[in-house]
Amino acid sequence: MDADVIIIGGGLAGLVASNEIVRAGKRVLLVEQENAANLGGQAFWSFGGIFMVDTPMQRRLRVRDSFELAWQDWQGSAGWDRLEGDHPEDEWAQKWGRAYVEFAAGDKRPWLQEQGVRFTPLVGWAERGGLTARGHGNSVPRFHVPWGTGTGISEPFADKAREAAASGLVRFAFRHRVDGLVFDGDQVTGVHGTVLAPDTARRGAPSSRDAVGAFEFHAQAVVIASGGIGGNHEQVRKWWPARLGTPPRRMIKGVPEHVDGRMLDIATEQGVRLVNRDRMWHYTEGLQNWNPIWPDHAIRILPGPSSVWLDARGRRLPAPGLPGYDTLGTLKILRTTPDIVDYDYSWFILDQSIIKKEFALSGSEQNPDLTNRDLTLLLKSRLGRSAPGPVEDFKAHGEDFVVADTLDELVAGMNALTGDGLLDREDIEHIIRARDNEMANPFSKDAQTIGIQNSRRFLGDRLFRTVKPHRILDPAHGPLIAVRLWIVTRKTLGGIQNDLSGRALGMGGTPIPGLFAAGEAAGFGGGGAHGYNALEGTFLGGCIFTGRTVGRTLAASL
Repeated sequence: MDADVIIIGGGLAGLVASNEIVRAGKRVLLVEQENAANLGGQAFWSFGGIFMVDTPMQRRLRVRDSFELAWQDWQGSAGWDRLEGDHPEDEWAQKWGRAYVEFAAGDKRPWLQEQGVRFTPLVGWAERGGLTARGHGNSVPRFHVPWGTGTGISEPFADKAREAAASGLVRFAFRHRVDGLVFDGDQVTGVHGTVLAPDTARRGAPSSRDAVGAFEFHAQAVVIASGGIGGNHEQVRKWWPARLGTPPRRMIKGVPEHVDGRMLDIATEQGVRLVNRDRMWHYTEGLQNWNPIWPDHAIRILPGPSSVWLDARGRRLPAPGLPGYDTLGTLKILRTTPDIVDYDYSWFILDQSIIKKEFALSGSEQNPDLTNRDLTLLLKSRLGRSAPGPVEDFKAHGEDFVVADTLDELVAGMNALTGDGLLDREDIEHIIRARDNEMANPFSKDAQTIGIQNSRRFLGDRLFRTVKPHRILDPAHGPLIAVRLWIVTRKTLGGIQNDLSGRALGMGGTPIPGLFAAGEAAGFGGGGAHGYNALEGTFLGGCIFTGRTVGRTLAASL
């Protein structure tokens, strides 16, 4: 045998599993199609937010949370409805969802701290939901921000793998692309594939697919931790669900193009059961990166609640199409409304006061203060007179931004940017003035205004994320800003069905001996632990939880 365990994929889930296996003195062979620069996978690029429940950080900010409230929110968001038949698609997904919320409310924070992860005092209120108590969304802030952003999550585990490699317990097989599983009878005993030509491309950049050889590796067990389909728009369109309308003709990528879902198709061709493949997670607040690393490189805005959201024809989106509330609910509005489905973009309208306090950009490279653990820069960038430097860079250089002193100039610039001529200045003025009229007192019938007021009651948002209510057309808060928004492909919510020990299931619903699955490839547990929606901060957490579970199962059983 080449190792005790072969792990396919060098992302967060695979690294966490490797760490647990190595701690038991077992040998791991980590097979990864990209080069060593990409160790840590997509977690490295992320903002790094982690969903946790009833933490000291929440309590310091006067947030009262509990497992019961979090589980209510999770169930309302997941909406699991595939529970009939002999082997329901949501059977294990629901169990994994419950186990994950227990983890988030239990030993998740202390365990992560033991692994070297450190958290800032910041807790964000992400994915605020569909405006009903038992529906989708977070009832309270739960988005915990680590020092180092995504690197603060991925690098402690990557460092452990590098240390284990130095001691001989981990072996890396970079530039090795898996083409299939090896079986001995009904047991998985290894993998085979193609050796790719050496490539020194920087992290995230496209790499060569030139073949220079073949390989076959053998072990007692194999773990599929190869990620999802977000970088492969052909796959995204193939599995795009009718409930979300028509997929856009143009989308941009929140992950590198090597996140192609290739291993998922290989697995299902070899008898592994994949479920809920029509469940996916794509953001609606995407920007074309003015300084891209991979093709169609997207950066997502993490918005505060105050920008006005318009469709391509200049109409205000109805609730729950509010900034920061309901990602897929907004996507559905944009892709099922008949007279806008031919347009792949929407708009934010805001002002300098809003962008300064309410715009954050997803990505480790877009948050140098947090990524570099620079407290002085953090205070300067988050509480300073200007927006954070990366946001100002996008405003200055990004092709999706229009900045103007007057509404006439702003709307003219928006029409010039798209060339569609769809926007009417008078209509947009009526929308903005109606919104501004709601700012005059603490009472309102407008759902967005009520949300702004609610956000200001949370100390964290009042300090860092929600600007004091004001009129957008007040020149004192100018200039005016319009931002064209695209759909960003990101996460796969369905995947390989596995049981609560992480064993991958076959078409008949029984475990395949020797085969395990973790992370996004497993739909973050059971082939769909999130159900139809996610509460944010749950993707990295899902990689961690499934990787830890699989690693511990193998450490105890081999």
